[in-house]
Parts: sequence; structure tokens; C-alpha cells
Amino acid sequence: MPTPLVVSEVSKSFFMHLRGGLRLPVVENVSFALKTGECAVLGGPSGVGKSSIIKMLYGNYAADTGQIIVQHAGRLIDLASASPRTVLAVRRDTIGYVSQFLRTVPRVSAVDVVAEPLAVRGVDREDARAKARELLARLNLPEMLWSLPPATFSGGEQQRVNIARGFITDHPVLLLDEPTASLDARNRAVVMEMIGEKKAAGVALLGIFHDQDVRDAVADAVIDVTRFAPGKVAA
Repeated sequence: MPTPLVVSEVSKSFFMHLRGGLRLPVVENVSFALKTGECAVLGGPSGVGKSSIIKMLYGNYAADTGQIIVQHAGRLIDLASASPRTVLAVRRDTIGYVSQFLRTVPRVSAVDVVAEPLAVRGVDREDARAKARELLARLNLPEMLWSLPPATFSGGEQQRVNIARGFITDHPVLLLDEPTASLDARNRAVVMEMIGEKKAAGVALLGIFHDQDVRDAVADAVIDVTRFAPGKVAA
């Protein structure tokens, strides 16, 4: 499918319950489409709503209005109105996500954290672990850390675990929320290579990158989120 994910007239607000239910609009009339084999980048200053858009596409935030249409299991699903069960199925098989923060179960090893997305899709546990080790090695995480819980790692080490976990599957859509923010130049280069490989495999990617060099290297299209600021009409 040329456009595996289409966003149409999506809006999001937050309500400040400690301030009398004050409504704080974040984005309005967000509309764009992701193409297979391309990486689109959300552009605009901090606070404009880029991470909120990513989180709506993954189902972490509910959209107030609009549609988020994804091709899943041979049919079109509107994530903006889908049931929690359907959202979980889409996450398992269709939309992958690399967030800014690693949230894991305590005492689970880094290898098993990375291998889990493959294991829940029915891949043999040892095969999944072998793929996890391959990615952790590629991202230069010291082998002595692989059997340890990532909660004990530095920020950059945790982010490499996060990236390996997000890239281990073959999801047709992959969301990237600042994947290189805590990385050194060597590992940023590895991630850029990995993004290029996903594009070559026909994956549609949507990312947020504050690092200008990374953004310039991976972006096929830039979506200016300031167009969706409250009170503006998207062109």
C-alpha cells in the first residue's frame, strides 16, 4: 500500500482539571499521509505538538476529533475510534514505536527486553534473543550489560536498548520520537544506517529529530507542525 497510514483532520486538547477544567488546545486539523519506503519528519519548535501527534498515532493519547487510518491485517482501521484490544493488535503487528524513554519490567535483562516484540508475535524465544544480541552489538552496547536489567543503565545505554527493541520487528509503520537524543556521534550514525535499511525494506517512518544533521540525512519529507497550531487552518 503506497500510504499505509493517513491522518485526517485530527485535533487534540488537554484539560487542566486543577484549573477549573481549562481547555488547552494542542493541535488542530492535523492531516498528512505516510508513504512506504520514506521517512517523514515532524518539524517545528519545541512545544508545538510533535510528540502529541506521535502519541496519538500510537494510541497513547486519544484524539478529540478526526481519523487515523492504518492498513492492518488486510483492512482499514481508524485508530482514533478503535477499541483498546484493536489498538494493542495494531501495536503488535503494524505500528512500531521508539519513544524517548525506556519503560521496562524490573529485573528483565536487556536481551529479553529487546527480544519481547518478536516473542509476542510467535517467534521462537531463542531466535528472538539471537536477533536482539545482534542489534545490541550493532549499537555498541557492551556485551557484559546484555544480561542486566536496563533500569541500571545510563541514559544513552537505555536509549540503545530502546532503539534495538523498536527496530527488531518488521512493522510496516515505525514511529521515532527523538531516537538519537542521548546518543554519541558513532551510534547516531548506526541509527541513520538502520533507518535507511527500514526505508529500503518499504517501511513508512515518521520521526522527530532535534539533531539537524540526523534530520537532514534521513528526511524525505518535513511536515511543519506549526501549520496545525490552534486557530490556524491547515493548507
